[in-house]
Amino acid sequence: MFLFEKNAAIGIGALIIFIAMILVAGITASVIMQTMNSLEEQALQTGQETIKDISSGLRVTQVSGYNNGSSISQIAIFLKTTAGSDYIDLTYTYISLSDTSNSMILNLNTSIFSSNVSGGLFGTLDDTKLTATTYGLIVVRDADSSCSSTNPIINNDDLVILLVNSTACFLGLDTRTEVTGNIVPEYGISGVIKFTTPSAYINTIIELQT
Repeated sequence: MFLFEKNAAIGIGALIIFIAMILVAGITASVIMQTMNSLEEQALQTGQETIKDISSGLRVTQVSGYNNGSSISQIAIFLKTTAGSDYIDLTYTYISLSDTSNSMILNLNTSIFSSNVSGGLFGTLDDTKLTATTYGLIVVRDADSSCSSTNPIINNDDLVILLVNSTACFLGLDTRTEVTGNIVPEYGISGVIKFTTPSAYINTIIELQT
């Protein structure tokens, strides 16, 4: 007569189930850890991008216009970075500008550049080379020489002027014309342009926004 040990069979079955549960738990834990790492990296990247967008940006300090006798033919926009801002590359910075009838998008023409205001505010650059889609750049203050024609990067305490040919953009700006716009960097806060031209043009250089 043969005797079978049923308890041994049950024990082996329980062991197999226990091992299977351990394997499933290990795989599940691995998936959860991978998901957590992925979410952590994504959250970190999103946080860094958000910090850049909040802490960096541009600020328009002044806008001046040139009166050619009949209309404002040029606009000079004084530009700085916001306090504590990261570096801003003007190569990837565009101007969105509108009057009451037209809206323009202007990008930097790096060939229309000056490292100083050698010929006066509106006499340093040749504005006739500027079109309805380009603006020029004049460096007023750049202590660390970070802003050049090939590498137009501005940072803390830098001051530059963006020159716009408003005749090319709007056929000149007449009196009582409302102009709005933004200077939009690659990331961060945009500089705001908002002014209305005066009711009469008396001086050659006219302060439009301060």
